[in-house]
Amino acid sequence: METVDPDARIADLVGLLHVLNHLFDDKTDLFELEKEMEVDIDDLMPIVYTAANLGFIGTDQGDIWITDKGKNFLVAGPKARKGLLKTSIITMEPFVTAIKMKKFEIGDIMEELENKGIQKYNNPSGLHNLEITLIEWGVYSGLIKKDDDDFEAVV
Repeated sequence: METVDPDARIADLVGLLHVLNHLFDDKTDLFELEKEMEVDIDDLMPIVYTAANLGFIGTDQGDIWITDKGKNFLVAGPKARKGLLKTSIITMEPFVTAIKMKKFEIGDIMEELENKGIQKYNNPSGLHNLEITLIEWGVYSGLIKKDDDDFEAVV
């Protein structure tokens, strides 16, 4: 099961798509992208991994390109962007589990993810990273609502 990388942010996604679309005419080499964005490859990979799994970019043998879906996301207004994001993340963890659980606290979904063998959040800052991912991607897209300590999937 594909997972939204805990180190990937929506602002990084927008930046990546913008650079690919406007500076590289849709396609480039990963190392050229790294140089242009002035970021270490290890810092770039979480958003590349997530963007590829969302279908916004494609990668193959060191090449990276923006897909039509990525271009649509880039030119969309805020409401359409949220909709595109929502339909894209529902097939990725931790959102698959969140939808299944409907209503949960952060510790409960963490336990469920661990039971499923998902290790992305299994580290000292994992609980915090999971919460940030649920809020940043889930709440922003409208897939998740947060109220005090409770999260609720809205589908």
